[in-house]
Amino acid sequence: MKLLRVTTVALSLVLGASGAKATDWTAYTYSSVSTTAAVKGMTRIAEKVSEQTGNDLNIKLHLGKTLQIASSDITQATGDGIVDFAADYFFSGSVPIARVLNLPLLIENDAEWTKAYAAMEPILKEAFAKQGVVYLGGYRYPSQVFFTTFDMKSLADLKGHKIRVTSPEQGHFVEAFGGAPITLSGSEVPTSLERGVIDGVLTASAGGAKNWHEFLPYNYRFPVNYGNSVIIANADSYDDLPEKDRQVLSDVVSAEGPAITTAFNEDEIVQMNKQRDAGMKIVEVDQSELPEARRKMAAYWEEWAADKGPEYVKALKIVREAIGK
Repeated sequence: MKLLRVTTVALSLVLGASGAKATDWTAYTYSSVSTTAAVKGMTRIAEKVSEQTGNDLNIKLHLGKTLQIASSDITQATGDGIVDFAADYFFSGSVPIARVLNLPLLIENDAEWTKAYAAMEPILKEAFAKQGVVYLGGYRYPSQVFFTTFDMKSLADLKGHKIRVTSPEQGHFVEAFGGAPITLSGSEVPTSLERGVIDGVLTASAGGAKNWHEFLPYNYRFPVNYGNSVIIANADSYDDLPEKDRQVLSDVVSAEGPAITTAFNEDEIVQMNKQRDAGMKIVEVDQSELPEARRKMAAYWEEWAADKGPEYVKALKIVREAIGK
């Protein structure tokens, strides 16, 4: 009789554990192309989280344009609980202080990025928390460089040309050298190039140029800035998870964010070679242009921060001290 009672209790515990309801999350990414390093990375995150939580947390990823969420509204949609989990490249409207990391020529190489990002991370967590989301990590694209319909060999060649940018800071750089910045969604770029609405774009070989290269015969590899994405979760959805599942999610994102960055850097070389082989004229950066461009932009960094307020001045100072600029 005693053995029967023990067996019954044990069985009820097993059934109770196995009968626990799984948590299903809706995830969204701005990218609509499943073959990009970004989407592959988000897919790995979903798969690993499901596996490592024993299917307690299942994440269904939706690609860009498959949900009625504008690219510029992803952070807000996550905070509002429309989605539980997301990758957002266009978060700067919701969390503008994060644009410190995207200021032209402030961060110029991998080592500087690593130091600057680590210094900014506490600020990012606090800023995203105010939007009702939990900042979990992120990844970075390669340097944003010029792809154009006109032969570009120096910054002087920008004069009079219309360039698609993804931030006001990129726009300032274009204007500083005589160009006209234009903001468009990614889906508008091919048609705008065909119609002459724009004469070029700032992107990476492994970024927009991967899809638009047929419209862009020239590439001047002046490194204006880095673009980055954040990986975030709705705060309520995150808080409702068991602690062990939160830890799994955080650990997986922490590992996959840098892996996506590495994949992008590797793909940058592959895509650049493919684009060259397909006939794109690629011109390496003229090193003599860098000192003057840095001088112009350094003054802009300070003006930009001062105009936006003390917390921006503080954030810029933290980043500059971290990278020694």
